[in-house]
Parts: sequence; structure tokens; C-alpha cells
Amino acid sequence: MKIRVRDAAQFQPDKLAKIALATTERTQLDLYCVAPGQAQKPHTHADQDKIYFVLEGRARVHVGDDEEMLDAGEAVVARAGVPHGLVNATENPLLVLVVVTPPPPHA
Repeated sequence: MKIRVRDAAQFQPDKLAKIALATTERTQLDLYCVAPGQAQKPHTHADQDKIYFVLEGRARVHVGDDEEMLDAGEAVVARAGVPHGLVNATENPLLVLVVVTPPPPHA
């Protein structure tokens, strides 16, 4: 399945837009469209890993106790159980590809 990522971009005035691009039983690919000043508050997934990959713009990303400034072409990994979130503290739009592993099936 071919995905035209930039064609899926849609910004919302009141909060970041999370757009599901593809989902399988083993992974999920989302596009976060983050307008200037918008953020994803730090949160934790007990049983899911998450990868943030900046496609366009610049993001301030929090993973655990670390804070990184990511430019286009850079990524960080938040392992399961580690708090993470991001902020667009610039005056430009931000596009972030996000890969999330699904939670394990419940026994």
C-alpha cells in the first residue's frame, strides 16, 4: 500500500491533528500535524513503543528525563513505560510520522 503522507496532512486550529495512515496487527503509522504552539502532553504507554520521526519542521520532544530538539530527518524512540510527548515551539507547521507498536493481546 502506497501512502502519500503530505497529501494526508490536515491541521486543526485547537489541537494537534493525529491522522491514522496505516494499521496492521503488528504496527500503526500515524501523522501528527502540529501547528505552532500546539503540543502532545507527556504520557506513557505501558506496553507500546513509539517512534517520532520529524518529516517537516522542528519539534521539541520529551522522552523520559531527556529533551531533544529534532529537525526534519531526525527521530527518537520512546520505549514502553517511558513518558513522552512533543511541542511545536516554532512559528512553522510541524509534520511528524509516528510509529506505534500495538499492545500485546490480553491472555
